[in-house]
Amino acid sequence: MCFFLLVLLPGTGWSQAKPRARDLGIPFDGTPGPLNAITDVKGVEVGHTTLISGSGKLVVGSGPVRTGVTAILPRGKDSTDQVFAGWFSLNGNGEMTGTTWVEESGFLEGPVMITNTHSVGTVRDAVIAWRVEHGRPAGSEYWWSLPVVAETYDGFLNDTNGFHVKKQHVFAALETATLGPVPEGNAGGGTGMICYEFKGGIGTASRRLSEKDGGYTVGVLVQCNCGRRDELRIAGVPVGREIPGTRVWGAARGSGGDTGSIIIIVATDAPLLPHQLKRLARRASLGLARTGSYSGDGSGDIFIAFSTANSGAAQPRGVANLEMFPNDRMDPIFQATVQATEEAIVNALVAAETMTGIDDHKVEAIPHDKLKEVLKKYNRLSPSGEGR
Repeated sequence: MCFFLLVLLPGTGWSQAKPRARDLGIPFDGTPGPLNAITDVKGVEVGHTTLISGSGKLVVGSGPVRTGVTAILPRGKDSTDQVFAGWFSLNGNGEMTGTTWVEESGFLEGPVMITNTHSVGTVRDAVIAWRVEHGRPAGSEYWWSLPVVAETYDGFLNDTNGFHVKKQHVFAALETATLGPVPEGNAGGGTGMICYEFKGGIGTASRRLSEKDGGYTVGVLVQCNCGRRDELRIAGVPVGREIPGTRVWGAARGSGGDTGSIIIIVATDAPLLPHQLKRLARRASLGLARTGSYSGDGSGDIFIAFSTANSGAAQPRGVANLEMFPNDRMDPIFQATVQATEEAIVNALVAAETMTGIDDHKVEAIPHDKLKEVLKKYNRLSPSGEGR
């Protein structure tokens, strides 16, 4: 089958053409970084490969295809320097490989990848192949690896049992990862995802701490595929109840509960140690809850946090000299994580576009005009959204 392969590059005009949540006048707490993205954390690169092809009846192995893969590289594609990390599972009906060693060692080596549920193995193996092919770490035989690969399920729109994500697509996401704005919505691993029964996908946001709190940056990227429509809240407003619609996700799975998932990646340049980063990963739960999720039994809600500080901490010889941010001063970093997570999820909803997939299953994007109307009704629309 001939694929339409779209490799999305952060920093392109495509990513700038779409409105984001703040452009609609949705109010958020906190001060974002210049890009309001995970790439505001210096050195972090993001790349997507998006696969869209075919239409109509599902033919397993042929399509229609609505999927992809997303790569997040903590220190960029050319670095072999590990970062301190911690992870947390709010509800474990999902997968994030490599976390046993993250827990044991306190380090994340290599990228974090996100894809669809049935492509985790392919992506994991491809990451190893990419690193071997590129001599990472330089000068070594690279004799073992435990890549971190996470997933959410896209089988309502995508031929998920067709295994359409291939080695070359993983390589493309890694090779095109770059600094700058991050394409959101129907992009990369988020291509076929559904959020609160609207079209979902990739979203990102950041927060910049005040100088008195250290001036650090916290960036968040989400792949959101979770939630029931009647639970959706934006800026505290029960948007899902105000914009009713036909049940999408529950109808497909024969359940009225929350059967989706969300992967959340938190990055910061604050000098945090692994136990502190696990605390940070837990705080992403509160940002998710602000949007209405109760993390149902069928939801895989798995989060990982890393710090780009303390370069060289994983050196194999000698004694590493480390910096550590005091626990007693972490409240602003916790708050920034909650705020950025909430906004990243809303950005994913706002950026996503209506998509029709297998068997003509259709998932509508959240209607921007109606969303602004509802926020205005509750006096929660900021002046920037008036008249747009």
